[in-house]
Amino acid sequence: MANTKSAKKMVRKIAARTEVNKSRKSRIRTFTRKVEDAVKSGDKKAATAALKAAEPEIMRGVTKGVTHKNTASRKVSRLAARVKGMTA
Repeated sequence: MANTKSAKKMVRKIAARTEVNKSRKSRIRTFTRKVEDAVKSGDKKAATAALKAAEPEIMRGVTKGVTHKNTASRKVSRLAARVKGMTA
């Protein structure tokens, strides 16, 4: 357990930051899932729209320090490839 005043404050800050990051990660997963669902349903128009909405959300995770830049780029690239690979 934290003993000093500053250590106790850091515990509070870390707890608050963890909640925010958890929310951001969840949001990224939700947008990613929407793209996956659209691809599974076979609706290319919906998949393209979902991808356009998901890409900035995934990249926002990078600027906020939730995910690594290369990880986010890889996720976007794979989603885009799946959307592009859909037939009509």
